[in-house]
Amino acid sequence: MAALPETSADGAADGHPKRGLVLVVLCAVAFMAQFDLFVANIALPSIGQSFSGQGLGTLSWVLNAYAIVFAAFLVPAGRLADHFGRRRFLLAGLATFTIASAVCAVAPSLLVLIMARAVQALGAAMIVPTSLGLLLPAFPKRQHNLVVGIWAGVAAVAATSGPPVGGLLVEASWRWVFLVNVPIGLVTLAGGRLVLSEIRAAAGARLPDPVSVLTALAAITALTLGTVQGSAWGWASGREVLVAVVFLATAGVTVRRTLTHRSPLAEPDLFRSRPFTAAVIALLMFWLSFAAWLLGTVLFFQNAWHYSTLQAGLAIAPGPLAAAVFATSSGRLAAIFSPRALAVAGPLLFAAGPVSWLVAATATPDYGAFLPGLIVAGMGSGLTQAPLLASVSTLPAHRATTGSAVLNMARQVGSALGVAIVVAIYASPSPHSLAAFRRGWVLGIIALLIASAASLLVRPGRAVSNAARVSAIAGSRPEQGP
Repeated sequence: MAALPETSADGAADGHPKRGLVLVVLCAVAFMAQFDLFVANIALPSIGQSFSGQGLGTLSWVLNAYAIVFAAFLVPAGRLADHFGRRRFLLAGLATFTIASAVCAVAPSLLVLIMARAVQALGAAMIVPTSLGLLLPAFPKRQHNLVVGIWAGVAAVAATSGPPVGGLLVEASWRWVFLVNVPIGLVTLAGGRLVLSEIRAAAGARLPDPVSVLTALAAITALTLGTVQGSAWGWASGREVLVAVVFLATAGVTVRRTLTHRSPLAEPDLFRSRPFTAAVIALLMFWLSFAAWLLGTVLFFQNAWHYSTLQAGLAIAPGPLAAAVFATSSGRLAAIFSPRALAVAGPLLFAAGPVSWLVAATATPDYGAFLPGLIVAGMGSGLTQAPLLASVSTLPAHRATTGSAVLNMARQVGSALGVAIVVAIYASPSPHSLAAFRRGWVLGIIALLIASAASLLVRPGRAVSNAARVSAIAGSRPEQGP
């Protein structure tokens, strides 16, 4: 296995000798993790039929368990990968993800399925930030925006292709939604062993604060639990108050220790980059809307219009297709219009979709009226994600893995909250009424407007000086072998 080349004094490097294969492997990794975050949406009704007697609130934990664990462990996983070796950590995460996928596919009960999804998410958290941390050193600096755009575009396509592909798989069985990961995981694992080089943080780097990891997990779980169960428990009930207290206490501890601990969960100086901080906020709100839109649309087609699982998957398909076209073109468009322009316009274009449904959608099936908004929303989704994720390039090279983890954490927290809010909205006395879905669309529009406003601060980072760039890259040392 070839080690990464040394960086020259002017900061230029040729990158990994097999960087094309490295890009393929790491994009496959990103695809798997993001695909599985949303592919289960379309399978949720079928899973409910297999495990009868479970309401939407309980079933939603098939989605939320993945999103919560994914979000909570992204940042510590990125830090641990830097400490123990990114290649080693990525391969371990791939193995964990693949094994957990197999368990999901054969789960005999809903509890086992939810637990396996949590383990699957742990594997995903190990591979997503690590994949970007391996990708950037494999390419010369001048190509970083391009390859990050490709990586983010693949992840965006994966997320939006989950429902249509899932609809086809569920026709055989919902278990195929998870079983399909096994051969892909094995092939990717073999490819990673062959082409990836090891990279570690500088000697003496500290491990992340374990208390912050646990309190962050508790805070995200409490917030999601309280939102999902609010209607069932009563928003002013003792249990809701207790969950709110747990959330505030654990979130407060996480923030305080992040600011004061000598080895914080995420370094506070990450947020000194205004474009990076704006991207975190924008991704949080964008993915809250995206997750709410995706689950809400699945429920709308299946419960309001009474489409079959396959019909619902195919009905959603034009949105992901539009997202795929615009996500893969976002790098070229950003070069013409600027990343900030895309990050601002993308959420507004996405919001035009639910705005059109507020006007045109009816309680009786009328797909022709729904389709234009679906395509426009897909276009906006494809444009938005790559420029926001590419804001990691505004950070020094030795912050790339942790910065990627923070951005992806914002995505997953937003996803968990989006699903939780949808469950709360559709827990009304008339959960399948057009009025309930309208409330979900309004929620999405508000979140997207906030995302667009935050994106006004996203812009390409200032060029890092040659000396600083060499110093930053020296913070991660390439090694031979595992």
